[in-house]
Amino acid sequence: MTTASTNYLPVREDWLAKGKETAIEPALPIIDAHHHFYERPGWNYKADEYLADTASGHNIVASVYMQALTRYRHDGDEALRPVGETEYVRQVADHYAEAKTKVASGIVSYANLLLGKDVSRVLAAHREAGGARVKGIRHLTSWDADKSLANPLSAVPQGLLLDKRYREGYAELAKYGMSYDAWLFFPQLPELFDLAKAHPEVPVIIDHCGGVVRIGAYAGQRDEVFTTWRKHIRELSRLPNVYIKLGGLGMRINGFDFDKLNVSPSSKLLADTWKPWIDTCIEAFGPNRAMFEGNFPVDKGSYSYVNCWNAFKLLTQEMSADERKALLFGTANQAYRLGL
Repeated sequence: MTTASTNYLPVREDWLAKGKETAIEPALPIIDAHHHFYERPGWNYKADEYLADTASGHNIVASVYMQALTRYRHDGDEALRPVGETEYVRQVADHYAEAKTKVASGIVSYANLLLGKDVSRVLAAHREAGGARVKGIRHLTSWDADKSLANPLSAVPQGLLLDKRYREGYAELAKYGMSYDAWLFFPQLPELFDLAKAHPEVPVIIDHCGGVVRIGAYAGQRDEVFTTWRKHIRELSRLPNVYIKLGGLGMRINGFDFDKLNVSPSSKLLADTWKPWIDTCIEAFGPNRAMFEGNFPVDKGSYSYVNCWNAFKLLTQEMSADERKALLFGTANQAYRLGL
């Protein structure tokens, strides 16, 4: 699988194979809190590919599927077209019900929260299409003055989290018992704090360690980026309705440049590189409000699935059994109400 998009690093199976490891502690149960299916020109990753990755040695008990602009309806009410993705993912989950990994035990769908209160009919349609698997909504809000950072497929205007209409739509989530997944860049975290504080009844799950950006306009400010990011993470951790996902650090915007290595990175290199970021998140939120995520196939341009989860295990090897269980399984189970 390769991609022509500059927003995703190309996946090179031969390169990944050169550094691929054997899974460590293979019996530890894991919920992969974040993955996608893609069907785009040159960028295809569906259930068979995902299950091949989860079968690479770790005990991936279940997964949470994250909206990815896949299989939308092609006609009809525009607001309801994203429900096609939920229909598709539920069909996939039902088809693979007997697989070792319970694919898409939770589904996070897309709804345009700028519809305000009218988004309620979209939420109802998602719930009808996906049943109890539908756990939440993600409406991407990543924005920066440096236009090279955002994916043009999901570009949004500045200040979306502060928009009155958006907030009206956001408030509707509580009526359906849905959570909100937040994907944004780290300078926007104070806006998320304001939104999450205003609606304590809505669980918020911050994706990808809070949007670490170390390229483009931020390439020469790496110390400042870490300091500012850490401050915002600690502030958000004060809100009891906010969780954080640990992962998503293999993207182009993160600037770790794993993809430039001659051999795909070892789990030790990943763990050593990520340690300041992962430790900060765990120290702020605690194991009971933090969870690991694979973010495949996006992160697959930087490392293999097995090495990724090996790195997560290395990062937690000094923790207690209960803390590790929470980070690898329990928090995702709780935050997404999976009932596993």
